[in-house]
Amino acid sequence: MSVLSFTPHLQVHVNPILSPKPKPKPKLNKLRISSLQTFVTPPPQPSFSDPFVLQLADSLEDSLPSSSQPLPLQRLRDLSSQTLLSTPWPSRKDEPFRFTDTSLIKSSLIEPVSHSAQFLDSLDVSGDTQFPNLIFVDGFLKESVLNLSNLPDGVYLGSLLRASDRIMERVSKFIGDFKWGDLFWSINGMGAPDLGVIYVPAGCKIEIPIYLKYFSVEGGNEESKKLPISNPRVFVLVEEGGEVGIVEEFEGKEGNACYWANSVLEVVIGGGGKVRHSYVQSQSLRAAHIKWTAVRQESSSTYELVEVSTGGKLSRHNVHVQQLGPETVTELSTFHLSVTEQTQDLHSSLVFDHPRGYSRQLHKCIVAHPQGQAVFDGNVKVNRYAQQTDAGQLTRSLLLEPRATVNVKPNLQIIADDVKCSHGAAISDLEESQLFYFQARGIDLKTARKALVFSFGAEVIGRFPMR
Repeated sequence: MSVLSFTPHLQVHVNPILSPKPKPKPKLNKLRISSLQTFVTPPPQPSFSDPFVLQLADSLEDSLPSSSQPLPLQRLRDLSSQTLLSTPWPSRKDEPFRFTDTSLIKSSLIEPVSHSAQFLDSLDVSGDTQFPNLIFVDGFLKESVLNLSNLPDGVYLGSLLRASDRIMERVSKFIGDFKWGDLFWSINGMGAPDLGVIYVPAGCKIEIPIYLKYFSVEGGNEESKKLPISNPRVFVLVEEGGEVGIVEEFEGKEGNACYWANSVLEVVIGGGGKVRHSYVQSQSLRAAHIKWTAVRQESSSTYELVEVSTGGKLSRHNVHVQQLGPETVTELSTFHLSVTEQTQDLHSSLVFDHPRGYSRQLHKCIVAHPQGQAVFDGNVKVNRYAQQTDAGQLTRSLLLEPRATVNVKPNLQIIADDVKCSHGAAISDLEESQLFYFQARGIDLKTARKALVFSFGAEVIGRFPMR
């Protein structure tokens, strides 16, 4: 039989009754105070408790170019380095990784990829020439294929290294300011060779989408244990009233190449702005793919995500959205498919801090292999001042093989007292009544199952703005 785990979690906080004041602690006499002041020691420095992480940090530092970098990028590396060196590698004992085994990465020989500009220019890779695009090869921005046609005045698309002083100053206010990342966020911050930037000025509405294509060229094999790591990073800043569509697509080498793509996308949306984000992941079935998407929304802004993830032996997407103003809209639609010994993992976090916020989240996954696994951990936190919040969350999973596994954990944390919040989860095989409906009309069982599986995923896939 299939294996499933469902952990609903609802926390509702109310104002506590005032409790008696605690008894005052006895005061130390003057002699004792003097003794403490004499032997005061400086605060402890970050401890290098994990040799594996320390070795990885050293290899990342050695792979970076020795030339001077823009101040925002250097600041990002410094902050990430401090966090990385004091953070141990995650294990199954850590709650965020309870259902996600990262031993595929830790048991490999990790080698940061280092490419020269000449090598990048010699590669024959290209994106869709119909749209403005950025191409990343193993985390390196390949500027020779930049397509900047049809972009309105004031829009910038390219490397931080070549941004104007004005854009550099605006981006600097946000780089390194995100405080919710994990170890993999810090690995990317320390190892990113460049920073791709999308800048949309105030009131500018870009009618055509911007295409971000990520290629993984380097790859090892299971015998060698070699695992090349790439750390592409993109920062998106949409000023007040601006609108843009972004399409991210991750591709790897054909076959069963082993590599690790560790990417980060940061999005800052000004008041009244809108970002439509599409994300497609089809990496090698032997690859590790870990991605962070961090979004900050000002008042009356909108963020829409549509995701389809089918590749990678280990695939994990961390989505963190924080609403920083009232009347903000967030919509997340994701579809994950596990057809081999894959782990497809989505960890999402939505934080409401202001009134009249709105969110809808739909997560769907199919596990079609006895050793396949899907994980969903969705956290919605409604803080005290986020009154009249309307938040809905739904996860649905199909288990098509015996011993297929799915672990779901919808989680609502509500402190405000005037809200409308809901969550739901459904885990099942295809329903016999639906199959009977097809067979009663002369459709064979195999075709009926295909039609039902296709329609299950089509609900999310059909939300792509361009199909």
